[in-house]
Amino acid sequence: MKGFVPTPQRTVDLMVAELFRDKPPRPEDRVLDPGCGTGAFVSGVLRWCRARGVRPPKLVGVESNPHLAAQARAACGGQASVEIRDGDFLTDPLQEYRFVIGNPPYVPITGLSEREKTLYRKLFKTSRGRFDLYLLFFEQALRSLKPHGRLVLITPEKFLYVETASPLRAMLAQKDVQEIRLIDEQTFGDLVTYPTVTTVTNSPGRGSTLIVFRDGRGVRVSLPPQGDSWLPVIHGSKQRTDVPVLADICVRISCGVATGADSIFVHKHSALEDGLRGFAFPTIAGRQLGAENPNLRTRQAMLIPYARDGRLFEEAELDALGKYLRQPSIRTKLMLRTCVRRKPWYAFHENPPLPDILRPKILCKDIAAEPQFWVDRSGKLVPRHSVYYIIPKRAENIDALCSYLNSARVREWLEGNCQRAANGFLRLQSSVLKRLPLSIELVERAEQRSERDRAHHRPSPNRRKSFASGTYAFEFAR
Repeated sequence: MKGFVPTPQRTVDLMVAELFRDKPPRPEDRVLDPGCGTGAFVSGVLRWCRARGVRPPKLVGVESNPHLAAQARAACGGQASVEIRDGDFLTDPLQEYRFVIGNPPYVPITGLSEREKTLYRKLFKTSRGRFDLYLLFFEQALRSLKPHGRLVLITPEKFLYVETASPLRAMLAQKDVQEIRLIDEQTFGDLVTYPTVTTVTNSPGRGSTLIVFRDGRGVRVSLPPQGDSWLPVIHGSKQRTDVPVLADICVRISCGVATGADSIFVHKHSALEDGLRGFAFPTIAGRQLGAENPNLRTRQAMLIPYARDGRLFEEAELDALGKYLRQPSIRTKLMLRTCVRRKPWYAFHENPPLPDILRPKILCKDIAAEPQFWVDRSGKLVPRHSVYYIIPKRAENIDALCSYLNSARVREWLEGNCQRAANGFLRLQSSVLKRLPLSIELVERAEQRSERDRAHHRPSPNRRKSFASGTYAFEFAR
């Protein structure tokens, strides 16, 4: 039953009504439910037809799980117009349908076998990066749709903005995406997926898509023609190309250190033996960032088997740390990490860029109700994986930059561009932070100040533009 989540009848009925809106089915039409599970959508189509006194179309449900397929056959009561097939929608021969409706399985790449991953990467354009199975179902459903046919699928909203779904967005941009409806996040109970119902007609795009938000508001937007994130357009946040962005003035914008085993590498500093303290760096997690800890105080330390230049120590150089890590119970846990397939057994999941990390930087939580930023002026803190860190090229700009990042303007931009996590929290990512625009008005004001400076100072060989915030000024390379 991998990836199967039953769809509530109320949601099924909403989707069936959308499927046949202004396009009622004919008896000779074929309707597909890929990954039909227990037959909720097949039953929903029959229910719609009975309520209107019309003959049902030919209904085909495809299900790879025999137990679920048997339940679907039982639910449909032996209807002559219904066929429930035992099969794999992703690999069976392709057929065409006038209508496609369903709730494809949600299975992350970690839930797939190596054989499945290899096969799917050969067959699907959407099998990119750390793909989810529902993206492949979406692509195959589009392939199954007759010209001018209609598709209605319910999926997580992540396909609207994650980089992995870029190929799917590029495909959809060539179709008529009629409606994207963001429905109640509690639709599937405790499974928080931020469900989204997407209606697509297999014909050239008509230029606008109706977006229906969870509060009932509706807006029409023109979706980007390529695979760019749709979130900024949906939320009315347009990215300008004529202003500098955060990446222009920063050395690094990145997620914190991923050890792959924090329970082994992170301890209270006071509890460490003397021999281990030479490998210990003060560390901070996202839960420690907040108004109650404005000075970024921490009692925790991370044991780091890397030199300050970022080089992984040889095992013989680990001394007391090596003795600690070689304890049978600890080494066994370390050997279970996936990173040891390609790295020494004591290495971190990701190599920490210590030369960058150990300098003044700005920190923020990876998930927050409202994004907020703090300055680590000491440069001594090692951020954990639940923290993002931002390192400006010029340390003297750090306070001004942090002030700007905490402004209402930036908060509004992040709300329009960030992914959503549970309970409406924002998920910050380096790819989003890097393209955060710097205020064009402030840039223009700084350029005027720069002109005055040039009248009194010899220009630098590497001429820079300036970015100002209040009484501070940023500089970033062209």
